[in-house]
Amino acid sequence: MRVEFFGLVFETPMVSFYLWSPWRSAALEHRLFDAVRALPGTKREDQPDEWRVHLSDPKTFRTAVQAIARVLKGWQEDAEMGSDRRTWRWLLEGDTNADGYDAQGDPASLWGLLRVSLDRGGPADGEKGEDIDLEGFSLRIWGQGEK
Repeated sequence: MRVEFFGLVFETPMVSFYLWSPWRSAALEHRLFDAVRALPGTKREDQPDEWRVHLSDPKTFRTAVQAIARVLKGWQEDAEMGSDRRTWRWLLEGDTNADGYDAQGDPASLWGLLRVSLDRGGPADGEKGEDIDLEGFSLRIWGQGEK
């Protein structure tokens, strides 16, 4: 399937969303995962230490990205007026060896992680910003290779 992710186009067999260590993930990470899990046409896998949702339709992937953006925009609106500023962005990462496999022996994939930023205080207060990586929630754009 061909998916578009903020202007980047990927040819992939599947996209998966993960919630790592659900018992200690933040409420925001659970809301993000629940927004994706509730979509029709997804395949769900629950393991004791991680939950996964697999998508194999480009329209469902586009809807999932929009659902995540809606959750994050709602999180931004929850900020205190005038003293809090909240932002978020995707971080993309991937690793591979010379043969195209990652550290686990799987075909190389691209991982998407979310980073949220909290800026508190006014201009006279100095810098009081904080970046938080949402390490419990991630997406995986699978590679094409076979082991």
